[in-house]
Amino acid sequence: MSKISIPRPEHPNPQWERDSWVNLNGKWLFEIDNSKSGEHRGLQNAETLSGEINLPFCPESSLSGIGNKDFMFCVWYKRKISFTKDDLDGKRVIFHIGGADFETKVWVNGKLAGLPHVGGYTSFEYDITKLLSVGDNLITIACYDDTRHPRQPGGKQSPRFESHRCYYTRNTGIWQTVWYEIVPESYVKYAKIVPDLENVSVSVNAELCGSGDLSAEVFYEGKKVGEASKKNLSVTGQLEIALSEKHVWELGNGRLYDLIIRFGKDTVKSYFGLRSIEMRGDKFLLNGKSVFQRLVLDQGYYPDGIITAPSEEALIKDIQCGLDAGFNGARLHQKVFEPRYLYNADKMGYMVWGEYGNWGLDYSNIAHLATFLPDWLASVKRDINHPALIGWCPFNETWDYEGRWQDPELLRIVYEQTKILDPSRPCIDTSGNFHVVTDIFDIHDYEQNPEIFKANYDKLYTEGVLFDRHFRRQTWKGEPVFMSEYGGIGFKLVDNSFGGARTTSWSYGQSTGSYEEFYERYKGLTHALLDNPKMFGFCYTQLTDVEQEQNGLFNYDDRSPKFDMSIISEINKKKAAIED
Repeated sequence: MSKISIPRPEHPNPQWERDSWVNLNGKWLFEIDNSKSGEHRGLQNAETLSGEINLPFCPESSLSGIGNKDFMFCVWYKRKISFTKDDLDGKRVIFHIGGADFETKVWVNGKLAGLPHVGGYTSFEYDITKLLSVGDNLITIACYDDTRHPRQPGGKQSPRFESHRCYYTRNTGIWQTVWYEIVPESYVKYAKIVPDLENVSVSVNAELCGSGDLSAEVFYEGKKVGEASKKNLSVTGQLEIALSEKHVWELGNGRLYDLIIRFGKDTVKSYFGLRSIEMRGDKFLLNGKSVFQRLVLDQGYYPDGIITAPSEEALIKDIQCGLDAGFNGARLHQKVFEPRYLYNADKMGYMVWGEYGNWGLDYSNIAHLATFLPDWLASVKRDINHPALIGWCPFNETWDYEGRWQDPELLRIVYEQTKILDPSRPCIDTSGNFHVVTDIFDIHDYEQNPEIFKANYDKLYTEGVLFDRHFRRQTWKGEPVFMSEYGGIGFKLVDNSFGGARTTSWSYGQSTGSYEEFYERYKGLTHALLDNPKMFGFCYTQLTDVEQEQNGLFNYDDRSPKFDMSIISEINKKKAAIED
């Protein structure tokens, strides 16, 4: 299959790229196994399956060629890949899946590649070298998925047959790029890259397999600006690299440095941005300056790909839509976004919050840490090097589960483990409600009357009191305050000036059919936050419509604007009271 005909042909993770990689997207054999009897029937050893699918798209999507919107409790994939003697001599083959929902098993030539991977959002890999032979090799994958099981976080996947309110089409099985790479016996498994803006340097903390010499070179626009090396390392290695030129990552301009890491015969291409973030008092500081976070809620859904973008251009389009509307970043909501999105946010200077799709999990039961915590921490480890990512949020609105309150210890443990892995970024334990231990006290409020909205939150600076609808379950202790969901203004089609919206839709509060009323309400709500000297950011709901939820600024199908973006942008860009 030629590269041009492969869906999503680009490398899935530009922060960790080798030349010796092979994209396995495209046609795979496929079969739905709702009885979950496939292993007993020997599908892991079978030469064929009953149908075909187009990866990396989930079977619910039209782009997959399946389009089955019903519940699927197990799905199977199968494909042959071929290796030469030279591919395997003195080398390792690492097999990657960018994301698969929810519990995944991989067989190579009928033998398990390793323990099942549990979790629906984060990429994972297997060293399959010892299971391969010269010539054709059969790869078989099974994904077990039960969206309604209490141990399984499903995010915005509908627990009903149909989509409803703010729940959307489900996604089953593989939904991100599948690939493999051939590496030497000794290779770099991972590296944490830590830029230091104040000292104009960067450290590379590498996890190593095997032994050898470790080195790194840094380039800016093709010019070498730093290098370091150490000899005879194994297991781990740390390099400190002074940079001869200072180029700062900032809003609207990524100014990324290229990084090449070498270990023995292994070479990895990466990059980083030189910037600093800090919470100081009530303020969020970017590169030492108070910056108001003008964010928009981005759900990352697409009509043809569901939670998988149909192309990299679609990812870039979503970021550009946010910029066109006057936002400087996004809250990436109820899913872990793919590295390729984060790469483009890095390049374009667009701040983002990393989140997880926790809805559906029974967080009243601490035993469910077993399925939640490993996948969440894997997402933190995977994405920790992205300069655009300025905070973590593992949970969103931990509403009662079948009448039971959240277990506060579960939230505390997840928060603390996140901070151990990454102390450099703020962490919100659970966005909106109900906070247990958090660096930022964020709130969600869909009050539609701007006067009431403003009066409620003006008390934050006039009286030192935070208006909180959930005060019986959480206590503000003076943490910095962030309005991380507001607005959600529904708009019903009256004329077609800017694309309009469906006449039958769901949104927060009372919808309007008047552009004038929409702009007035949007301005009133937004300026109430920008004018508040104790508020460091907002996140408007939301960037685009999603299926029946029609409160986006852009249409769902083609991302065309529903409103005059020059007006929205002017409202959003008003100087905030808290900004330098």
